[in-house]
Amino acid sequence: MATLIYSATMSLDGFIAGPGGDMSWLTAHIGPDPAVEDLIPRIGALLVGRRTFGGDDPHRGTEKEGKPFGGGWSGPQFVLTHHAPDVEYPDVTFVGDLNTAVAAAKAAAGDKYVNVLGASVAAQCLDAGVLDEIFVGIAPVMLGDGVRLFNHPGGKSVALERFALTYTANVTNLRLRVAG
Repeated sequence: MATLIYSATMSLDGFIAGPGGDMSWLTAHIGPDPAVEDLIPRIGALLVGRRTFGGDDPHRGTEKEGKPFGGGWSGPQFVLTHHAPDVEYPDVTFVGDLNTAVAAAKAAAGDKYVNVLGASVAAQCLDAGVLDEIFVGIAPVMLGDGVRLFNHPGGKSVALERFALTYTANVTNLRLRVAG
C-alpha cells in the first residue's frame, strides 16, 4: 500500500516559495543529497497542487525546467484542481477532489510513495488524515515572506515523530511520521 509523503525544501523561517511563488531562491540549495537521491526512485506517483504544477520552477531556463525533480523522476502525476486546463500533458491527470486524487495516486504508486507537492494539497491531506510522512529540507536562508510549509492559523496540534535527520552542504533534512 502506498505511503503519502509531503516533501519540500523550506527556508529557516518556514517558507517553501518566496513572494508570488518565486522558486529561484531554491536553485542555490539544490545539490548532491543522498537522502533525496534515495527517495526519488521510491516514488510511484505525484499528487500535486495546481499552483505548484503551473508555478515557478527553480530549474527555469535550463533543460531541467518543467520536469519533476529536475528530470530525476518520471511517472504518473495527479494534479488537484477545480479548473483543469484544456491542454493535455503526458502522464498528468487532473482531478477535482482530494479523495479521488489520493485514491488514484495510491493505486498508481502501488507499494511506493505518493509524493505530495504543494503546501495547500499537503495541508488538505494532513487535515483529511491521509498524510503519512513529511520530508523537509531546511535551507540556510531566510526569505521573510512567501508560501509557508504549512499555514494553518488556529489549526489543531499535530503530533509528529522524527525518524531521520541528515545533513548536506546545502540543507538539513528532517523526516517525520504523522503520529496517530
